[in-house]
Amino acid sequence: MTETIERSPAKLLNGPLLKRALVDALRKLDPRHQLRNPVMFVVWVCSAFVTLLWLHSLGGGGEARPSFILQIAIWLWFTLYFANVAEALAEGRGKAQADALRASRKQVTAKKLHRASERTWTPADSGSLRLGDLVLIEAGDTIPLDGEVIEGIASVNEAAVTGESAPVIRESGGDRSAVTGGTEVLSDWIVVRITSNPGDSFLDRMIAMVEGAKRQKTPNEIALDILLASLTLIFLLAVATLLPFSQFAVKATGLGSPITLTVLVALLVCLIPTTIGGLLSAIGIAGMDRMIRANVIATSGRAVEAAGDVDVLLLDKTGTITLGNREAVAFLPAPGVTEMAMAEAAQLASLPDETPEGRSVVVLAKETFGLRERDLQNLHLTFVPFTAQTRMSGVDLDDRRIRKGATDSVAAWIEAEGGFFPIEVREIAERIAREGGTPLVVADGPLALGVIHLKDIVKGGIHERFAELRRMGIKTVMVTGDNPLTAAAIAAEAGVDDFLAQATPERKLRLIRDYQAGGRLVAMTGDGTNDAPALAQADVAVAMNSGTQAAKEAGNMVDLDSNPTKLIEIVRIGKQMLMTRGSLTTFSIANDVAKYFAILPAAFLLTYPQLKALDVMRLHSPESAVLSAVIFNALIIVALIPLALRGVKFRTLPAADLLRRNLLLYGLGGLMVPFLGIKILDLLVVALHLV
Repeated sequence: MTETIERSPAKLLNGPLLKRALVDALRKLDPRHQLRNPVMFVVWVCSAFVTLLWLHSLGGGGEARPSFILQIAIWLWFTLYFANVAEALAEGRGKAQADALRASRKQVTAKKLHRASERTWTPADSGSLRLGDLVLIEAGDTIPLDGEVIEGIASVNEAAVTGESAPVIRESGGDRSAVTGGTEVLSDWIVVRITSNPGDSFLDRMIAMVEGAKRQKTPNEIALDILLASLTLIFLLAVATLLPFSQFAVKATGLGSPITLTVLVALLVCLIPTTIGGLLSAIGIAGMDRMIRANVIATSGRAVEAAGDVDVLLLDKTGTITLGNREAVAFLPAPGVTEMAMAEAAQLASLPDETPEGRSVVVLAKETFGLRERDLQNLHLTFVPFTAQTRMSGVDLDDRRIRKGATDSVAAWIEAEGGFFPIEVREIAERIAREGGTPLVVADGPLALGVIHLKDIVKGGIHERFAELRRMGIKTVMVTGDNPLTAAAIAAEAGVDDFLAQATPERKLRLIRDYQAGGRLVAMTGDGTNDAPALAQADVAVAMNSGTQAAKEAGNMVDLDSNPTKLIEIVRIGKQMLMTRGSLTTFSIANDVAKYFAILPAAFLLTYPQLKALDVMRLHSPESAVLSAVIFNALIIVALIPLALRGVKFRTLPAADLLRRNLLLYGLGGLMVPFLGIKILDLLVVALHLV
């Protein structure tokens, strides 16, 4: 995560990227582009106006020396240009990734099937495929377009999309059925139903998103734009009234000279919030870019910003809080049954069971009692698979009928076989559940043999991460299909704030709505069709790339790595973007206050000599003070570009503590830096005889 969020300025400003940004920044000087940003459009108008004043001065009718007016004009244009460079750099990283994605997209010849039941196919160009078409994809073939596996299983290389070289398994009938156009099948075969038309594939949407073509301003960004535009209008009106005041004062006293239009324009540009106005767009684009570098595609900046405001996280237990595969850790026999006899029956019931839990039962029996796996063909076993209705699996062997499964299901089975379910076995199962384990009861016909203890392994360090989220004011809620006893034990071990047991799509949806009704912002992850309603309702909905098409369409983010724990990182990135925007806004406003003390006394010194008392920096002359302030106003944007792109360092602090820290660091820093910077520039301007 540190690698994702904290990149060095050297990496941010590499040669090819910087060269491209410098060229793009020139194109962005087009006034039609500047109109999108009210603050920078005012700077554009001011730059053009001062340029006209310089041209007028060349004819001998200028209000000041042509060289002075020219220098002011040049640095005003540089202010605009540097703001454009910041935006172009932020966009450039997205464009570089888009170019790589575009290179991976290629036209392929697909094996189009007429019917799923047949294996006869005709070649078809991928550009001619349409929604609902069926294609056969075999080892070595490239998947032509996005689709859903309806038959078969295969390993797929998704490095073109995710950057990960390890292949993944895609199969029909589950939550790992989605495939992405441009990826390659490495082994076996699959039949895929196309779920996108050419030009509208997931890869195409990714390219558009990372290029920023579809980026819309978020509500907070729009609100900040309105605030900055309001401040700009206020300063514009204030500065506009200064000229008649200055002319009246000179006329009334007969002393001094009125302020010039060049100095008034310089004063306006220095006082309006040009620093944050120039960096605001870059901050938003960089936030989306950091999300992309974490292999998460956000459908809009709104989703990234919402991630920063999230205060409730809904997290799946399996794969997020626990390692995902429960392991058998103990055989607990019923009264009168030896542990070895129970282990032998549990192993027989698990031999054909290819689930991780089933394999762990076989391994535990082997390690505990030396029971070896046996040849299934010689044993003449009949495997009884697990179903959601029976909630049991097992084997039929000669006259034996061995079953293992949920307590209530096996109890009902035993009673149906004419037996009696011992109270001691039920107590063992309840104790395991209270401890956070999963009990699997084993029965041989009407006889209860005992309980297998399956344990969910909580991920290392997850408790500390939840504590960190709690310090940030975020509530964590574990969502699981387990019974309430098991869920409560795992929740306590993991350190989550709350849990939802026996979760169904309806209960998850209701839980999200309840939190939202209380004014909370909710984030969750999902990969299955049954997760789609809750994903559509959540404020931040992260769909797994490996999941179903329904889940991906319902979410507003897609995790290319299909890692459920990524939700925690997404929240960190979102909060970091908001922290960066808040920090630089604080710095910018404080910066403007400091520039007021530098330029205002100098600007009106000839009109009001008493203002000399406010010249605390003891600048050389009014001209050098104005020029130094304008140069500083341009260069501070350059200095802050790496911070805007990289983001401020993420800190897990409550909002009130963050506000105090920002006011101290960026507020006080914003006040002090201009005094030092303008004084140094004033000395340089005088030393270089620029005024």
